[in-house]
Parts: sequence; structure tokens; C-alpha cells
Amino acid sequence: MVFSSMIFLWAFLPIVFILDKIAGKSRKLQNLILLAASLVFYAWGEPRYMWLLLVSILANYVLGLVMDKTQTVGARRTALILGILANLGILGYYKYFNFFINTLNKVAGRELLSMKDIALPLGVSFFTFQAMSYLIDLYKKKYGAQKNILNMALYFAFFPKITQGPIEKYRDFEKQLTERKQSLSLMGEGIRRFVYGLAKKVIIADALGSCVDRIYGLDLANVNGVLAWIAIIFYSLQLYYDFSGYSDMAVGLGKMFGFTLVENFNYPYIASTITDFWRRWHISLTSWFREYLYFSLGGNRKGKLRTYINISIIFVATGLWHGASWDFICWGVFHGFFMVLERLGLGKLLEKTKVIKHVYTILVLCVGWTFFRVGDVGLTLQYLKRMFLPWMYTASGFAVQELVTNRAFFLAACGILGCGVLQKCAVKISPRAEKFKNSTAELIFCMLLLAYSVMLMVSSTYSAFIYMNF
Repeated sequence: MVFSSMIFLWAFLPIVFILDKIAGKSRKLQNLILLAASLVFYAWGEPRYMWLLLVSILANYVLGLVMDKTQTVGARRTALILGILANLGILGYYKYFNFFINTLNKVAGRELLSMKDIALPLGVSFFTFQAMSYLIDLYKKKYGAQKNILNMALYFAFFPKITQGPIEKYRDFEKQLTERKQSLSLMGEGIRRFVYGLAKKVIIADALGSCVDRIYGLDLANVNGVLAWIAIIFYSLQLYYDFSGYSDMAVGLGKMFGFTLVENFNYPYIASTITDFWRRWHISLTSWFREYLYFSLGGNRKGKLRTYINISIIFVATGLWHGASWDFICWGVFHGFFMVLERLGLGKLLEKTKVIKHVYTILVLCVGWTFFRVGDVGLTLQYLKRMFLPWMYTASGFAVQELVTNRAFFLAACGILGCGVLQKCAVKISPRAEKFKNSTAELIFCMLLLAYSVMLMVSSTYSAFIYMNF
């Protein structure tokens, strides 16, 4: 089940919402309802791996209790190591087993080991990272262990964030399990945020995605420089509006039930450098790697060379987190290279410019997203040739109009404006922009967005969220 499906909008969400409100101020009953709903939500999309989620919850709950009751540093460290190994073991087997076996066989030049038919469990990258952050912070004594297994399960499985995040740290979620506040204003804010997120996904991301699929589905001989650039620009917008749309819906759903989830995006495409981009894109993942891996490696405290090595390790890990393939590793290494380059002096040089730094950032992102989307390193290089040597690739058996509709071009233009341009303008005319928020005009606007989104959902083919694959 996904947020942009009819069964979720017209059955699951209304039923859970009504039951939550009937429970009133009884947090225990509300938590029980939300936990049951979350397990149904997960089982609907991934019934055969329901046991894996439950085992993960139970194992981390027990290890947390053991760590909490043990006073000796050695025993606590042992419990922590066991927990990290168990969580990484789950992630490693289900997400990376075949990748490592395939790589080993290629290096050996023959089949040393056979690959297995392993499906990726829904949300495994997200709930294992949450589990590790829970155990690591518990080891550091930032809080006590959760004694109520049902509350622990809700932290793991809360349906707004189980499949695609944001990656919530337990210390930010703990008090909300028992002390969250609910109000009509917060509920209204949540509904509004959900509608905006749904519109991002259904109206913009899905429309651009169909054009992207058509272009990348062509035989390479039919892809000229113009089509290659249209494809990657559209994909960059599709990816942002797909994932930020989901994140908006997740945050909105949280508010509807009294929870405040962390923000995952802050207009990343107006970033002035790649370093700035990673402060704005997938913020919860960046924060996780910085706190639990980068700082553990020494951060920037052990000299410049060690800092550059640590940054490189972080971005290899970031690439691997996104997918078990060399394309994602290349994408991560590519971003890490520019992060290091900016620390070596490029960042200061870019500070002296206004336009060039944004052009540089967008070009780097477009190259990176090509690795992200194409799925084959060799083929990616062929697309990059068409992008940066367009005069060598002008022939195509298809006209642009056959692959990209005028509506898609219009939505792409709207998408570019919505990536931060309009928001910057709104700051300059803030009194008018503020009047629109929570006004009757915005209510009507949200109702129209919802109606149009539902109409598109009824008439178009189902499209899964991109980050469900990670």
C-alpha cells in the first residue's frame, strides 16, 4: 500500500484517522491503533517479510533492555556490537548478497558461488538504520531503554515513515509516543501538507516520469543530445518531486496524528555547492551518516587528509545505501569527489561568483543523476557523451514532440519554479504570501489540487515511489 493509492486515501487513512480520534486522549489506545494500522500497512505491501520486521523489533528491544540493565562497559559494548552486526546482517543479506557474489564471480572470471532469488524487503534500509541509531544512542546513555515493546514497535513501524523515511532518531520520537499534542490547527496543517505532497507526486513527478521512461527506453542510436538533456532534466525534477512529495505526505500524516517528523528537504536545487546540496537533500540520511559514521571515523579532527578520506568513505556508503550496484557506488564517489574538491579550495572560489556556482552545482547533479537513473556505467557514459558533445549526436528517429508533450514541458517549467524560485520571491512579498497561508483561498486551492490529483490517479496507471526501491 502506498500513499498515492485509492485504497489508502479512501479506506485505510479515513478508518485509522477516525479510530484514532475515537480513542481520544488515551495514548495507550491510540498507540495500539496506530501500531495495528502500521502492521497492516506494511503487510499489505510486503506480507512475506512481515516476520523479518517483527524479529528485528523484538531483537533490538531485547538488546536494548540488556544494555540498559548492564552496568559494565564491556557487556554494554558486546550488546551494541551484536545489535549492529545483526542489523547490518539483515541489510547485507537481503540487499547486498547477490551484488557481492556477482562481483566476486566477475573478478574470478568464473562462477564461484551461485546467486539467490532474494527480494528486497520493504523499508529495510530505513528501519535497520533507525534500529542502529536507537542502540548506539542507548549505549551512549542519551536515554533509557524503551520498556514497552508496543511503543518500541510503533517507533519502528509507524506507517508514515516505515517505507521511505524520514529516518527518525529515537531520541526525537520517544516523548511523542506518550506526550504528543493534538489540535485542530495541527491536524489542518497536516492535511494541507499531505495534499501538497500528493500533488507533487501525482501531478508533476508521474507526468515527467512517463516522458523520462519513454526517452530512456529508446534504443541508444535514437537518443540525440537534446533528448539526453531533456531526459536528465526531467528526471532530476521527477526524483525531487517524487521523494519530497512522499516526505511531505509523511510529515503531514505525522501531524494529523500528533507526531512531528523531521524535515527531509530544504529546496536542494537552489544549492550553491555540492556541500550545500547535501545539507538540503535527504537531510535525515545525511544527518545519520554524519553523526554515526563520519564522527565515529574522526570527522575533521584528525587532519585534512583523514578528513578527505572520511568524506570519501561516507559517500561510498551513501551510494551503497541507495542500491547494490556499481552505478550507485560511482554516483556516491562522484559526489564525494566534489565534496573533497570544494574543501580543497573550489568552495572558496565559487563564493566569489553568483551565477557560475549554481550552474556548476546543477551540472554536477545532472551528471550524477545520470548514473543514478541509467543503471549501467557503460551506458551512462554514452548518455554523458550525448549531453556534453551534442554536436556529435544530432540524429534521432523520433521528434521531441513524439516523446514529450506540451503539458510535460509546462509542468517541468512549474517544477523548476517550485524548486525554490517562487519561494525566494515569496520572501520579498512575504506579507501577501503569509496572508495566503491558512486562508480560504488556500483551502479552495488545496481542494482543487486534491480533486485533480484523485482524477489523475483514477485515469492513469499506478506509479510507485522511486525511493521504495532503496
